[in-house]
Amino acid sequence: MPTMDTLFTVFLLLSSNAFLWRVCHASSYSPLIRSDLGRRPTDEQPLSKIAVHKALIALHESASIHASPLLLGLKGEDTAWVNVELSYPDPSEDDWVGVFSPAKFNASDCYSESGKSHEAPCICTSPIKYMYANHSGSNYITAGKAKLSFQIINQRADFSFVLFTGGLENPKVVAVSDPISFVNPKAPLYPRLAQGKAWDEMTITWTSGYNIDEATPFVEWGWKGHDPKLSPAGTLTFTRGSMCGEPARTVGWRDPGFIHTSFLKELWPNTMYNYRIGHRLLNGSVVWSKMYSFKSSPYPGQDSLQRVIIFGDMGKAERDGSNEYASYQPGSLITADQLISDLDNYDIVFHIGDMPYANGYISQWDQFTAQVEPIASIKPYMVASGNHERSWPNSGGFYDTKDSGGECGVPAETIYYVPADNRAKFWYSTSYGMFHFCIADSEHDWREGSEQYAWIEKCLASVDRKQQPWLIFAAHRVLGYSSNSWYAMEGSFEEPMGREHLQKLWQKYKVDIAFYGHVHNYERTCPIYQNQCVNMERYSYSGTVNGTIHVVVGGGGSHLSDFTEIDTVWSLFKDHDWGFVKLTAFNHSSLLFEYKKSRDGLVYDNFTISRDYRDVLACVHDGCEPTTLAS
Repeated sequence: MPTMDTLFTVFLLLSSNAFLWRVCHASSYSPLIRSDLGRRPTDEQPLSKIAVHKALIALHESASIHASPLLLGLKGEDTAWVNVELSYPDPSEDDWVGVFSPAKFNASDCYSESGKSHEAPCICTSPIKYMYANHSGSNYITAGKAKLSFQIINQRADFSFVLFTGGLENPKVVAVSDPISFVNPKAPLYPRLAQGKAWDEMTITWTSGYNIDEATPFVEWGWKGHDPKLSPAGTLTFTRGSMCGEPARTVGWRDPGFIHTSFLKELWPNTMYNYRIGHRLLNGSVVWSKMYSFKSSPYPGQDSLQRVIIFGDMGKAERDGSNEYASYQPGSLITADQLISDLDNYDIVFHIGDMPYANGYISQWDQFTAQVEPIASIKPYMVASGNHERSWPNSGGFYDTKDSGGECGVPAETIYYVPADNRAKFWYSTSYGMFHFCIADSEHDWREGSEQYAWIEKCLASVDRKQQPWLIFAAHRVLGYSSNSWYAMEGSFEEPMGREHLQKLWQKYKVDIAFYGHVHNYERTCPIYQNQCVNMERYSYSGTVNGTIHVVVGGGGSHLSDFTEIDTVWSLFKDHDWGFVKLTAFNHSSLLFEYKKSRDGLVYDNFTISRDYRDVLACVHDGCEPTTLAS
């Protein structure tokens, strides 16, 4: 039975001029509750199912919920398991526990998109995760008692655990735990590497709770056993006002903390460096991260073993099983864990769009950066913009869908660094040894005559194929070829107007492979130009580059997409499973392509390319340099 002190604490947490058992007003917020009822269940962000603004405060004197330990990260950990014990005398199968952070989740900062003056609801921020009370398989329904385990990451604030009855559609608060917290909620966390604009530059971006008026961010780095260098970091953040719509501006909003980026320059090629992140406080002391390491990039054109991972549409999932009742991103951890287990066997990662599928629930970006931290903290983790990062009506994008949940690209462009001239236009080029990558932004116009089209041609034309023979194009949406069922129903087998405008550039500049996400499966085409296979080989290609191979590699973890039953003659291999591609350049004349399933890491599709520089120079249809008869 709760004490008077506990009840008073709970009342303060929920204070919004509300009385126990008061129905929270939702009239002005009702459009925010379920804006996507027509979508498939697997397309629905799990947090969007919660009708937060319909919440009822119904504290029950015989209900209780306790979380332990109260203090997390005593040994510097940024992740901890929390045990939750709950009791409720009138249990039902749809009772659930929400995790709120900050712990005080009252309605003092409610924001209404309509701007109408109505009495505010009691709760106007979504939990960061939730779990049903009977999740543990215990006899909660009969005994009214349960024990749950939540995995909590450091997210710059304290946490409270709230027991709800009434399901997700009619939630009623019946008990609230005491708050718990990490020892240092502001600690620098989740470093993510990315290539800089120069080949000998590595960027390190991380998140903390320290603004520049509290502490000075920097990176200490260098060779093991040598005196370290110090590099300063810039600091960015974004606000609710930066968001374009709901739920990012409303129930999904959560303070993202501060995003810091440091530029490590004049690196030696193929060299191991150690680094750690620091924040110098006003009293002169330094808050340190743990020590990490990375290997710098090879010199452009360097002849050495170089290995690249490419996938799209990973999403995020919870190791404690929370939030996963819609099978939203069922393969996310399978892919992440496979890549983590194989860290020694690749050098750089390209995640080509649709990262956490936060869809306007900003807390999920922290969850995603924590999930990929074992990879991104030691390998360059290059990203592209997808519809779930950028797409929002009347926001300057090419599409008017609401897939980003009102984020309109802001979290992705702030939380991850890419070497773009303008990160709001998420296209960029980068080199890695013998590879050159042109990463397009399919959320902005790519058609001939557009700014991006001119950039794509410049990127493709600028490569010295003598030194960097392997030319890769990538974008999130399928601008090439896909046998996906919804593309087939549209009769396009591509994003409309995709290859119509770009295929002449791929052909002219002899792009080896074009990669796409968006469609959640794996598919590889023959070398193709204008819907015609130009090489009938399946597993070994040599000689002249007379067509581009198109690969859909969107099976990074999200719910899988179906193929059409139509026989697409240009499709050589399809797989309805989660997986990723690995490219291995052995030298300037030999490239190995492998498609691996995430579940076992084994190769299920592969081919090789063998050729010399003269084969890249050779004239092909619509890919010939002009000549003269003059002697």
